[in-house]
Amino acid sequence: MKKEKFLITGFSGFVSRHFLNYLETNEIVSEVIGIDIAETDLNLAPFKFITCSFQKINLLNKEEVEKVIAEFKPDYVLHLASNSSVAMSWKKPVESFTNNTNIFLNLIETIRLLNIKCRILSIGSSEEYGNVSSNDLPLKEEHTLQPVSPYGVARVSQEMLSKVYVDSYGMDIVMTRSFNHIGSYQKDIFVIPSFVKQLIALSKNNSEVKELTTGDTSIIRDFVDVRDVVRAYYLLFKQGVKGHLYNICTSKGTSLDEAIQIIASQLKIKVTHRIDTSLVRPNDNRVIIGSNEKIKQDTSWEPTISFEESLREVVEYYKKEPVG
Repeated sequence: MKKEKFLITGFSGFVSRHFLNYLETNEIVSEVIGIDIAETDLNLAPFKFITCSFQKINLLNKEEVEKVIAEFKPDYVLHLASNSSVAMSWKKPVESFTNNTNIFLNLIETIRLLNIKCRILSIGSSEEYGNVSSNDLPLKEEHTLQPVSPYGVARVSQEMLSKVYVDSYGMDIVMTRSFNHIGSYQKDIFVIPSFVKQLIALSKNNSEVKELTTGDTSIIRDFVDVRDVVRAYYLLFKQGVKGHLYNICTSKGTSLDEAIQIIASQLKIKVTHRIDTSLVRPNDNRVIIGSNEKIKQDTSWEPTISFEESLREVVEYYKKEPVG
């Protein structure tokens, strides 16, 4: 059986770990090379159906990128690499924009110049939509983009570059706007694991009043389990239409306040919270809920894991982690 060859950028993040688990669980005979600017803590040995290796590479280093692509000749490229924190993009807007745009451009230009015939999955974000009215919900792929953060602008730029390379060079690129995905191994710089980690610490506190400090918890997001997300990515590799764009979402919205209460309930605690104005972003999307009709139509994908189950997975993961 011919091995499917995957090049995964941003390999040290939590999404690639779940993508590998998807390949292994579904017995997809694969050869994988992961590249990242940061070291990986993933054990690459125990897979039965995957041959996996890792190279520490900066995607801005053209020579290193060219070498790995020319030697490996991937069938599929999963481009996960990015500075993916919206909050960080406000603190370091220049770094966030230039890094996220230039690493993608360097990757696809290298593939073009080497004439490697592969399918590239360009991962974008729901942050591209920006602030929308309730009349626009759920958001469809053709909706006008009005990003309100440096991160969102960079993701729109990546998407536009994808379209240029498809239209001008005929490259096989499929694009996503992936909504807020959550799951085990996600770092606590992101909102849900941050809440979980803090609430676990509060659950071990003997004080009667358990108070959580947060930013604005009235905002509403469309949270999708990372296990559903990676299944969507694989289906898009196989069934997505070249040059097309797909929302990956549940079409359901949950406020951060609701998320806090569900987590607290799972931990069997009662909690209040206060807003720290320093944690409120300068301009935040109020409500983001997407339509997943297009990906359902083209791949038959649909989310299967509830928000409550996703939260339970994150809670169990962080219960096993040192809390400090």
